[in-house]
Amino acid sequence: MMNRKCMICGSVLSEPLFLAENMPLGAQAMPTGEEIKAGMDHGIRLDLKRCPVCGLTQFDCEPVGYYKKVIRAVGLSKTMQDLRRDDYRHLIDDYGMGGGKWIECGCGNGDFLKVLKEFPVEIYATEADAGNVSVAREQLGLAEDHIMEFFPDRADMDIPGAPFDVFLSFNFLEHQPDPVSMLSCMYRNLRAGGMGLITVPSFEYILQEGRYYELVRDHIANYDLPALTALCKRCGFEVLEQGYIGIGDTLRVVVRKSAGGMGSDGVVHLEKCAEHNGKSRKVSSNDKYLVLGRNYKDISSKIEAYMAELSAGGRSIAMWGASHQGFTIAATTALKDHVRYIIDSAPFKQGRFAPASHLPIVSPEHYLTDPVDVILIAAPGYIREIEASIRERYADTAAGIPAICDVLSFEER
Repeated sequence: MMNRKCMICGSVLSEPLFLAENMPLGAQAMPTGEEIKAGMDHGIRLDLKRCPVCGLTQFDCEPVGYYKKVIRAVGLSKTMQDLRRDDYRHLIDDYGMGGGKWIECGCGNGDFLKVLKEFPVEIYATEADAGNVSVAREQLGLAEDHIMEFFPDRADMDIPGAPFDVFLSFNFLEHQPDPVSMLSCMYRNLRAGGMGLITVPSFEYILQEGRYYELVRDHIANYDLPALTALCKRCGFEVLEQGYIGIGDTLRVVVRKSAGGMGSDGVVHLEKCAEHNGKSRKVSSNDKYLVLGRNYKDISSKIEAYMAELSAGGRSIAMWGASHQGFTIAATTALKDHVRYIIDSAPFKQGRFAPASHLPIVSPEHYLTDPVDVILIAAPGYIREIEASIRERYADTAAGIPAICDVLSFEER
């Protein structure tokens, strides 16, 4: 269902900038075999639009049904754990935030909080999913007044334990159809001078690299730095830092609760923000979005040629990574007709199927009894880590190490 209104400022959205066909219903909408037989899973069209006032690029559709809860498999990754350690150490060493009360907004099963336990802070968290809350409490040894089954969806909500010194939001804001209310709630529950650290996927990265397969319905909001910082300021925050982390695919901002600025309804209104002032701010040409269509055609043709080459040589292929990137690229290209299965280390994904493409998702051990000639890594941020794991895991097995390639190059090694 299309709303045609910006989720941040309510302005009328542009005409579609990119139409994505046969897209997965969601990154976590992994159907069972029975659901596929019943016709409960199918590809959808997504309309990517932009707000001419605040500049946010967004999908004009309903959010996924599970947007309030965090489903996070990458929390187990060493790469991600090291990023979180760097984030926490930075706030403590450079801003003196050690010893305070920290709260993560959307903690999932507590993986990132396990890393936070290494630091001298008092841990709190909110999470909408009761199962996640139970696991997080058990993993961290914290009571219900610290790991709360709670979703901050109103600006005037009081969070038990407030005021907090620091709030954390890791790749959660992009799922929210009402980000203003969520951030305004965080603002309300911080102490004066309290800080926040927010990460979201980078839409600049998607455009600069032309990676259409980074688009997914779960990420209903596609932030660039100007849109993200404007949102933070709208909610009363002072933006202290803004930049990119990882391989440039993630935005990170550090914010501070500034004095005053909130309206009676708990929101800093657009007309009070100097960078908006009730007028459309300058946005770049729609031409930059053409790269998404070009990239789709380029990748599709490369994959079609590569699949033809593998078929001619009688060689088989599997994918590694039941990620949103893998799901999108499988559903929208010839991969869906040639890949035997998708390997993923997350147990909750195994035994299900990729949305739209219906490729089976299996454990890494599946390869030992059903080997393939090539494994295609479909998680761009973790290519080196996954490749190293493949080589180590299968080195001394009868199946042996397959040829390895990735979605960035499609070159075997």
